[in-house]
Amino acid sequence: MSKWGDRWSSSVPRVAVVTHDLAMVWLVWEGLHWLRYSVMPNPPEMALWSTEVVLVLAAQGLVFWQVGLYRGLWRFASVPDLWNIFKACALGLFAIVLGLFLYNRLDLVSRTVLVLYPLVLMGLLGAPRLLYRAWKDSHVDRGGQASVRILILGAGHAGEALVRDLRRFGSYQPVGFLDDASRLRGTKVQGVPVLGRVEDVAEIARETAARLLVIAMPSADADAMQRVVVACERSGLPFRMVPRLRDVLEGRSLPGELKEVAIEDLLGRQPVLPDWKAIRAWLGARSVLVTGAGGSIGSELCRQCARHGARRITLVELDELSLITAEATLRRDFPDLEYIPVLGDCGDPAVIDYALRQAVPEAVFHAAAYKQVPLLETQVREAVRNNVLATRTVAHACREAGVGTFVLISTDKAVDPGNVLGATKRLAEMGCQALADQRCTRFVTVRFGNVLDSAGSVVPLFREQIRNGGPVTVTDPEVTRYFMTIPEACQLILQASAIGTHEAIYTLDMGEPVPIRVLAEQMIRLAGKQPGRDISIAYTGLRPGEKLHETLFHADERYRATAHPKILQAEPRAIQAELVQAGLEKLREASGRYDCEILSMVLRELVPEFQPIAHRAPAPAERAIVVAFPSRAARKS
Repeated sequence: MSKWGDRWSSSVPRVAVVTHDLAMVWLVWEGLHWLRYSVMPNPPEMALWSTEVVLVLAAQGLVFWQVGLYRGLWRFASVPDLWNIFKACALGLFAIVLGLFLYNRLDLVSRTVLVLYPLVLMGLLGAPRLLYRAWKDSHVDRGGQASVRILILGAGHAGEALVRDLRRFGSYQPVGFLDDASRLRGTKVQGVPVLGRVEDVAEIARETAARLLVIAMPSADADAMQRVVVACERSGLPFRMVPRLRDVLEGRSLPGELKEVAIEDLLGRQPVLPDWKAIRAWLGARSVLVTGAGGSIGSELCRQCARHGARRITLVELDELSLITAEATLRRDFPDLEYIPVLGDCGDPAVIDYALRQAVPEAVFHAAAYKQVPLLETQVREAVRNNVLATRTVAHACREAGVGTFVLISTDKAVDPGNVLGATKRLAEMGCQALADQRCTRFVTVRFGNVLDSAGSVVPLFREQIRNGGPVTVTDPEVTRYFMTIPEACQLILQASAIGTHEAIYTLDMGEPVPIRVLAEQMIRLAGKQPGRDISIAYTGLRPGEKLHETLFHADERYRATAHPKILQAEPRAIQAELVQAGLEKLREASGRYDCEILSMVLRELVPEFQPIAHRAPAPAERAIVVAFPSRAARKS
């Protein structure tokens, strides 16, 4: 009984809308004819109902239904709905003319009425819808709570849409816009006045008694965002921002959700836009395996694969809690896919062989690695075992199993290694290169710089230090790093994998390096505090193995452009595969004995460019060399 009752009650509003629209059709048709014939000396008699009127109502009603006029709700009527009404009225006129022509050759139908009919009908159908929405917007139930007064920074499309959304919620009251465009000064957007410039936010916020600032500038670059954030901080009020469309589409923000300004919004580099069509064409319906699937990169890589067409994802992870968390998140967000969790060390041949048999993957992403530079300087054995020998084990197993693509996730520290992390990742690249064979598995290496907010990175460290009241520790006032976000890094991995070249090394043109000192200052400001006044910055000196600046490109690796404008392909440096194979066996034996001295010696022999920073003096021109990008002409040559 309740099911039929619910169905009946839900159909009542639609019946009322249909009745209203047909009543308007009758009123317009009869009214226009009455007005037209009323000026004649002997007007013909017009019946309120006739076969002609029934044909008009039937033709126009059928067009209304076919155009989809009743799929929308009056509560959310907008300009697209008016355009839909106009199309329905125009097509309805055509249907009416055709029907009446066949019925009575348009006898007693005024040509003036035919011209005016769609225009008048559009007004009588559209006006009630817009008036109803305006009435609903002005009578939203506020639950007895006072509205929060909001000042919006940015009077563009995002600001206009934000006002409409805020009015629906009812608990927020937009009191004004701020925008630097002089042409907007004194105007109104959705009835809300543009009060002044962004830099005047502190003064205008006091005058309007605003309690919250919202930045509605989703297309603003990093410099503009930094200026806006500084202005907001001067006001002393909390502030939020409208998320970028990119964040909404990729699931990092919900439509209509206001988010806090993140550090990536203030860094001076544009995000890389991937070629999703190429990625989906390569990834679609594939089975993939990800090692280190519970880590920052591994878990996001699994999400990207699930979002863009993979049918089966195998998660290999050593940490049980990370594996449980990653799998549960995937099953919640993408319940229709198949997941195979494998708990174990991917460097164990039995574990990786079992995982490959279970998954039968067409692509393997090797994300498992140790990455903490200072720690690995004193943990050579584990660095070699996990970063080199485990990579060799996984890569060799993939080649034996006939996996189509093996992707090694490397780092910019492998370009010109000055620490154990860089040297082990460079040797991992060489080990994959030694296994490469044009007739079997395609080996791909992807390098990128530091990843914002990844586990153990500088951003979570700074955030914790700021939460504890400081000081924020920076190694050196001049130290710089290249940064990218976790989703961006994973998109680069998928994009490079989709390009399809055999035995390739890909790197991202990451723009300009970011001074860590500036990063620390921005994070302090985002926390609503002032660097040097509320939170101090302490310089502790470079830690073991750390460089002042990182290198993205090596002189012996000739770089060329790819199908993606921000991804460059490097030509692998020549290696002697036999020597690499023999060296890896020596490392395996020394690792079994935990002989760190032999491990360090063999590592330097196999990676001759590895010069530990503690044992070398910086070259005079090092700083200029390492921050330079190859010219566009050189990339294309």
